Amino acid sequence: MVGRVAVQSTVFLEFWKRRRAVLAYDWDLIDWEEEEDEIRPQFEAKYSKKERMNPISGKPEPYQAFTDKYSRLLVSSSGIFFMILVVIAAVFGIVIYRVITVSTFAAFGWALIRNNSQVATTGTAVCINFCVIMLLNVLYEKVALFLTNLEQPRTESEWENSFTFKMFLFQFVNLNSSTFYIAFFLGRFTGRPGAYLRLINRWKLEECHPSGCLIDLCMQMGIIMVLKQTWNNFMEFGYPLIQNWWTRQRLKREHGHIPKASLPQWEKDYNLQSMNAYGLFDEYLKMILQFGFTTIFVAAFPLAPLLALINNIIEIRLDAYKFVTQWRRPLPSQAKDIGIWYGILEGIGILSVITNAFVIAVTSDFIPRLVYAYKYGPCAGQGRAGEGCMMGYVNASLSIFRVSDFEKRSQPRTNGSELFEEAVKYCRYRDYREPPDSTEPYTYTLQFWHVLAARLAFIIVFEHMVFAIKTLIAYLIPDLPKDLRDRMRREKYLIQEMMYEAELERLQKEKDEKKKKDRIHHKEWP
Repeated sequence: MVGRVAVQSTVFLEFWKRRRAVLAYDWDLIDWEEEEDEIRPQFEAKYSKKERMNPISGKPEPYQAFTDKYSRLLVSSSGIFFMILVVIAAVFGIVIYRVITVSTFAAFGWALIRNNSQVATTGTAVCINFCVIMLLNVLYEKVALFLTNLEQPRTESEWENSFTFKMFLFQFVNLNSSTFYIAFFLGRFTGRPGAYLRLINRWKLEECHPSGCLIDLCMQMGIIMVLKQTWNNFMEFGYPLIQNWWTRQRLKREHGHIPKASLPQWEKDYNLQSMNAYGLFDEYLKMILQFGFTTIFVAAFPLAPLLALINNIIEIRLDAYKFVTQWRRPLPSQAKDIGIWYGILEGIGILSVITNAFVIAVTSDFIPRLVYAYKYGPCAGQGRAGEGCMMGYVNASLSIFRVSDFEKRSQPRTNGSELFEEAVKYCRYRDYREPPDSTEPYTYTLQFWHVLAARLAFIIVFEHMVFAIKTLIAYLIPDLPKDLRDRMRREKYLIQEMMYEAELERLQKEKDEKKKKDRIHHKEWP
């Protein structure tokens, strides 16, 4: 599944590269370069006093000193780092909420909540996390705009690329930070029975669901994805609809009732909502974040691509309705490609391979089961892992703990005699540790180190194998379609022919004029 998604993302990017080339050729933008992009008026006003000669055009233009440019970049980078710390602080706040709430729900009076305290904690934490994400997104847009203007980019393309990178980085970290926490950190640093790590020496750190951390990760991704897509569709469709309705009511109050059919088309269009200042930026950002969400953790939530497909089918029609009936006609602008977005897509493709390798190796039980089947199970040493080779796996994945070794604060309320007719002396927990009666009680067993080594080996082999396949696919798929390459060669050939014929015609004309002059000069000779 993961390898197929990685390959599909590579194929998607390569075929988009081919499609981009066709569009650029059809719109005569193959040879359009960034140097043709005009200097921003803000940059020209700021640095108009200091000029230097443009090596390409040979004309004087405003010049930004090296020290000024990189000091602004340093301040901007510091601002980006600070905002990422804000995201981490928000995630830490959610973690504290989960730690406190899981203890509260475990002692809840309502049996339904008490018996499902883990699920209730995860569900409420995800909803709160979604609200925090949406609130911080509003703040990040203002911060990204301020930092980009502080950098004083030279051209509009540079400004758009800088703003795009900041907005994507902020929203990507904001959207996925809690998901990364659940996938790779939840339950990893809780300690063990009898030696739990506690927050401010009071609350025990949260552990994964008894069935594994994939359940928490799947719930996190499912709720966030559904809520975010629902909210985005409402803001794209419902918000302009409400704004246009309010505009019509305001016009009725100001000018009375005017039949819509009597208004000219330009006035009807003028009363619609104007497109936002960033053009299609929000559409691109939403699709790129969705692409990351459906590829980075696809191993934990295989339904993500299906939900994305359903959402996009609905959104295509909503966008069509919005552009035709709710927004004014947007102003066209020249662009050779999608700019920095393509590089971001490639980066997400690389990150998805690494992340899914860690999810399979660290978060899931795939590697522990594999190690047990080949090393510790009934089929150990036979070089196979067929039916019956997993017998006893659950018992091997659980360690033994002596109940009397519990901390005072963790002592059970009863000794279990009312359920088992005798006091419970030992219990089991998920880990690979020595039993309490061994010479080194509760230390890691050899199986733990075998599993750890297998996980690291799987990550290295999986990453290199998938990257090799991605590189091979990218090499095999040409950037230009054959028919487009032939058309470009044909066009180049015709241009050369025209230039050759024009040059021949010029030389022939010069030759004829020279002969004519020589004839006239010969007649004038006495």
